[in-house]
Amino acid sequence: MGVAVLIGTDKGAFILRSQDEMRTSWVLTGPVFRGWKVSAAARAANGQFIAATTSYVYGALLHVSDDLQHWTAVEAGPRYAPGRKLEQIWTLAPVKGGIYAGVSEAGLFHAVDPAGPWEPVKGLNDHGSRSAWQPGLGGLCAHVVLENPRNSQQRWCGISAVGVFRSEDGGTTWHPKNEGIPRAIQDPTFPDIGTCVHGLAITNSGVLFRQDHVGLFRSRDGADTWQQIEDGTPSGFGFAVRVDPGTDDVFIFPLQSDEYRLAPQGAMAVYRTRNGGDSWVPLRAGLPQSNAWTSVLRGAMDVDGLSPCGVYFGTTSGTVHLSADRGETWQNISGILPRILCVKAFVL
Repeated sequence: MGVAVLIGTDKGAFILRSQDEMRTSWVLTGPVFRGWKVSAAARAANGQFIAATTSYVYGALLHVSDDLQHWTAVEAGPRYAPGRKLEQIWTLAPVKGGIYAGVSEAGLFHAVDPAGPWEPVKGLNDHGSRSAWQPGLGGLCAHVVLENPRNSQQRWCGISAVGVFRSEDGGTTWHPKNEGIPRAIQDPTFPDIGTCVHGLAITNSGVLFRQDHVGLFRSRDGADTWQQIEDGTPSGFGFAVRVDPGTDDVFIFPLQSDEYRLAPQGAMAVYRTRNGGDSWVPLRAGLPQSNAWTSVLRGAMDVDGLSPCGVYFGTTSGTVHLSADRGETWQNISGILPRILCVKAFVL
């Protein structure tokens, strides 16, 4: 059994591979999509790999592959009708019955097969609060979609700087679920939105973890209510949050502050909770602990789901770091890549 990690950057994608069961030996190849921004990746139910690219000339485009080397463009990909511009595909999320693409200008598209056709999710894209949606610093983007592992009809979407929406009917209708989160943008007409969600993850037991602009939060009731959980973290600010599906361990990469947005004190650390967010501990062994003035973006961390779980992240400085033991020890991959936007691990 091997692992391949697609690393999407501002100037193409690189593939990191290991055929070693212990994941100690790695080979880095690439780039593919040379010169294109690679912003998201996933694997569909049919086994195909999907990658999202953006060109300043040609716009956003999806590609499919059977081997992570040879790619074919998807002609019937996500497209808005005239009047709304699709700038970038931020996330690709397989769910029961198909796959979602979350995009900016914020919205969702759905396809049964990655080759398309991709259809707009009207219940979210034309939501009644749409007129009040405001962008965050990264734009008005739908950047995460989750499906409840115990109930495929229940799904969540995170939009910056609007908030989290939940669907109870498999994605037909959506409702904001942001109670307990301080508003970044106040609009008395739509008091349920205006929160700037950065990241969202769900455990097998159904607990949601939410990294927001204004803190780190947890929900045990499907996002009906949220509680702040930052005990042991250096900051409530950050972007990346991921869950090990085998243990429900949760991993985050805190940044110093909204104003600073770099690793605190220039020292890298992934933080992990093993008690549902009641407390967090730093995992530093093998990571740079001085002059590491860098960040980890919302899509630039992933886990492989093996036992023990592999954890992978890339930085805005172009460095790649991985752990094959749930974050206890880290290996730094040789080389400096362009600014890393997304990291996606696949078990082969």
